[in-house]
Amino acid sequence: MPANLPELFQQSAEKFGNRPAFVSKDETKNYKPVTFKEVYELGLNLAEALIDLGVQARENVALLADNRLEWIVSDYGILMSGAADVPRGTDITDSEIVYILNHCEAKVVFLENDKMLEKFQKNRSQFEFAKTLVIMDAKSTATGVLKLYDLIEKGKELRAKGSRKAEERVKGINSEDLFTIIYTSGTTGMPKGVMLKHSNMLHQTTSILSEMIDIKAEERMLSILPVWHVFERVFEYLAIAAGCSTYYTNVRDLRDDMKKAKPTFMASAPRLWESIYNGIYTRISDPKQTPAIRRGLFKLAYFFSKHFNASLRFLKGNKVDYTGRNPIVSLGMGIYSFVVLVLTAPLYFVLDLIVLSKIREATGGELKASVSGGGALQKHVDAFFNDIGINVLEGYGMTETSPVISVRTFKQLIQGSVGAITPQAEVQIRDDSGKVLTHMDANQKVLAGKIGQRGVIHIKGPQVMKGYYKNPETTAKVLKDGWMDTGDIGMFNFKKTLTITGRAKDTVVLLGGENVEPVPIENKLTESPYIFQCMVIGQDQKNLGAIIIPDFDKLAEWTKENGISETDKQKLIENPKVVDFYKKEIKALNNTKTGFKSFEQVTPFFLITKQFEVGDEMTNLHKMKRHLIAEKYKEKIASLYATDN
Repeated sequence: MPANLPELFQQSAEKFGNRPAFVSKDETKNYKPVTFKEVYELGLNLAEALIDLGVQARENVALLADNRLEWIVSDYGILMSGAADVPRGTDITDSEIVYILNHCEAKVVFLENDKMLEKFQKNRSQFEFAKTLVIMDAKSTATGVLKLYDLIEKGKELRAKGSRKAEERVKGINSEDLFTIIYTSGTTGMPKGVMLKHSNMLHQTTSILSEMIDIKAEERMLSILPVWHVFERVFEYLAIAAGCSTYYTNVRDLRDDMKKAKPTFMASAPRLWESIYNGIYTRISDPKQTPAIRRGLFKLAYFFSKHFNASLRFLKGNKVDYTGRNPIVSLGMGIYSFVVLVLTAPLYFVLDLIVLSKIREATGGELKASVSGGGALQKHVDAFFNDIGINVLEGYGMTETSPVISVRTFKQLIQGSVGAITPQAEVQIRDDSGKVLTHMDANQKVLAGKIGQRGVIHIKGPQVMKGYYKNPETTAKVLKDGWMDTGDIGMFNFKKTLTITGRAKDTVVLLGGENVEPVPIENKLTESPYIFQCMVIGQDQKNLGAIIIPDFDKLAEWTKENGISETDKQKLIENPKVVDFYKKEIKALNNTKTGFKSFEQVTPFFLITKQFEVGDEMTNLHKMKRHLIAEKYKEKIASLYATDN
């Protein structure tokens, strides 16, 4: 096993040499491969130049760019120089770029292109440390900055003269050294720098590759998620370790690129599958696009596929069990499943060939599985794709755990769960007082407590972060005695896999994997004199919503001025004019001009009359019990999003 990530890069270059490693599109949108040996040489030359430039071992180098070949080359170079990179996408806001670059003290900053350089220059007077800029785009016309490919050539020249400083640096990298600092949203709105070690990522590549998901050298990965997110990044490193190819794509070109690349694996966020699912049903439901006979065939094919696969799942032992089924009940269900399997099999195989295989061909026809993470996959979407023959291996994790805590495998592809925990890790389910309700190890052995208990998930294992950069207080709150408090609520079901049931902390994770801190949004909305209280919602949805409690005294003034005589509170919040007024209030306060990104903006909302009160919806410290409120208004929330979609 390699001692650090650069050693992994070297071993892959030696083992897989001329195999295509990363495949990106040229100006004609045709895929062009770069081999494992070529990527390694580019990274090694860059590392040599960075060391010559003055980059020290264990210092931080910022990397502000999106998915492209130059990203992985820069990553190789920074890590092989012994430094840690601090990645972020080009959608970084002005306040974030200033905070992150100053907080991590990066002296060298890699910028994707001239547009990103403009964003940097706009805030240049506020940077305390950033002095040296490297533009990654070969087409850049910027002056007064270094160019990535010029640095690579400089390193090549140095190495031709006999310099081997990069190799010396690699030998000096300890497995406990940081390889990256990834800034995630914090509860105050300021990002937190998650410190991940080489050993964290090496655990992920080893455990997932060899013990959980069998990824072989002939696989083709499709890269669509932001590469600075640790979820996409672990898949890039998995591909490097396995010797398979990574094809870069984007949402706009996804359909065409799937046909070109014919991927066998891909990492994805729930929103991608939700979008594909909606696209399929939109086409099927439209008489102009799909004739009645084809619509009928699709419904028939899915009916047989759903029942065939449900029966097969049960007989394989992959039907989730939350309560611990009675053996007699299980026997009855087994007999029923066997009969259904036999009866549906003939038509299932015929209709699958005629109808469902055509849907699979839209993904390139060779997709073995997609690993979904970054948020919960909606049940109906999960079931649909698994039923039509596209395996969705839903996983669970967080940036602080590098990221994978658990993931479904082909052996335990259990819908309603996020799979088995990773090798060498342990998970505890604890109640509000800290009492351990369930303690499970990676071998699915119950070490304490019992299965089926719901509580807050705690994780201990080689993937857990070192801590938050320059933030020992926040680190101490979530990391105690090696145990990481995830803030998520879950349980071990009776198949001994993990099921997520909610969130104990504030962060809202959208379908696209975006992490949103609701507190700053709520604080902004309550600046309105007409909003007394509000709670941002949207967990596992496409967009944010809100529960709004009006300030009825102020609202009464507005209704009087606008000719509304209604005084009954319930009828008042149902008045279309009042609802429209609050829609405008929300838009006026929660927009890009007030500092919120598009995914941080509230769209659907509903009004309620009852205030959040201490002892009910709020703690004694006047903090909202978010999971309790979400449960209390779950029907309204479900209706809200059903209408919004």
